[in-house]
Amino acid sequence: MPHTFAVIMAGGVGSRFWPRSRERTPKQLLEFAGSGTLLENTLTRIEPMSEKMNTFIVTNKAQYETVLKLVPFIPKENVLVEPFGRNTAPCVGLAALWVRRIDPDGLMMVLPADHVIRDTAEFQRIMKIALRVAEEKDALVTIGIKPSHPETGYGYIQITEEEHDKNPYRSDGVFLVKTFAEKPNLETAEKFLQSGDFYWNSGTFVWKASTILKEIEIHLPDLYEQLLAVQEGIGTPNYKQAVERAYGVIRSISVDYGVMEKAGNVYVVKGEFGWSDVGSWDELVRLAQKDGDGNSLRGKVILRDSTGNFIDAGNRLIAAVGVDDLIIVSTDDAVLICKKGESQEVKEVVDFIRRKQMNEFL
Repeated sequence: MPHTFAVIMAGGVGSRFWPRSRERTPKQLLEFAGSGTLLENTLTRIEPMSEKMNTFIVTNKAQYETVLKLVPFIPKENVLVEPFGRNTAPCVGLAALWVRRIDPDGLMMVLPADHVIRDTAEFQRIMKIALRVAEEKDALVTIGIKPSHPETGYGYIQITEEEHDKNPYRSDGVFLVKTFAEKPNLETAEKFLQSGDFYWNSGTFVWKASTILKEIEIHLPDLYEQLLAVQEGIGTPNYKQAVERAYGVIRSISVDYGVMEKAGNVYVVKGEFGWSDVGSWDELVRLAQKDGDGNSLRGKVILRDSTGNFIDAGNRLIAAVGVDDLIIVSTDDAVLICKKGESQEVKEVVDFIRRKQMNEFL
């Protein structure tokens, strides 16, 4: 039986959650929903399916020390550092090298570190189905979330209805993938919802390490060539230099676009387990508990004649009078104020700060 490995992608900067999320303490290293950081909660969810020694975390230089402190139970050598962010395909490829080195037939669960999942038991049930399909069919498997509204911030997966003899897993909610779709506009998202055969792309994957590396070799040969150079350095004093050299030349590309959209043997498992990628302050507002006036308040807040607001006061006292549908987030050195529905634009604020080299706010 192959071993099961967990690969947690924890290198994102979380710019849409500024000013709480910063380069050294991004979204996945903060507490946003319940107790514990998003990274810690992710590790707790997969604990019954992957031993600690078989769990890898991929992060970056700025976050490395914080991650080590959060997860002392994970072997230090299992915390892999990317010298530069190059999207998810290089991240997945790097981790797959380590997994294949331990177990050539090893199964990988690849999960973002910054998602919220309400029903852990159902999530684990779905992941076990995905692991079985990946092992038995030597396939690439992803988890699709049944959409509840026409969301424009997610990618989509279209399923195809195959006969049972072609898809023996259909009764388990497993379908072959027909196509992947990028983030749509509102009109297209509404059509996807009405069609009934499109699902949100959760960014969670299951496959054998050998399978994904083979697909990278076919569809991203330049990346594969660099991964082979890194592979030679694993376990030697030259490893860090090999990774930096490879990441200096590989292009930034997602595993969805670079591999999943082009591969043939791709399955999706339908998932309904209270999933959210918590991709913006607006999404966190949607998840947050609210009082009778629709306000969600954290810290010391005084409100008068105000409804539908989300206010995170941090270490300050915030008083708001006669305001509605605002998101207000305070930290020791910055305050964000924006209308509900416009928090995706916070990333533009971060880009402006970066262009002006106001690094003390990043």
